[in-house]
Amino acid sequence: MSISVTWIDRFREPTQRPNPAYPNGIDVDLTHGAHITCLAELPYPAKRCGHYLVDCDRCGYLAVVTTAGRPDDPKSVRLPCKVGW
Repeated sequence: MSISVTWIDRFREPTQRPNPAYPNGIDVDLTHGAHITCLAELPYPAKRCGHYLVDCDRCGYLAVVTTAGRPDDPKSVRLPCKVGW
């Protein structure tokens, strides 16, 4: 299984303060209760506003996760596996 992570820079600095409840980033869960999942670690923290394109070569699941270049940025994303859908 191979998950590729590509960061797309939007060349903007954050305009809002980070959420103090997440000083060490967040773990994004996109599984919606799926039984078969994968975990992708994201480069943390992001440089600034942008998004990660997360693509599973095995099942073809594709996700976009936004970033703001702040401490509350995503540090990982859990994906559902589309094999067997």
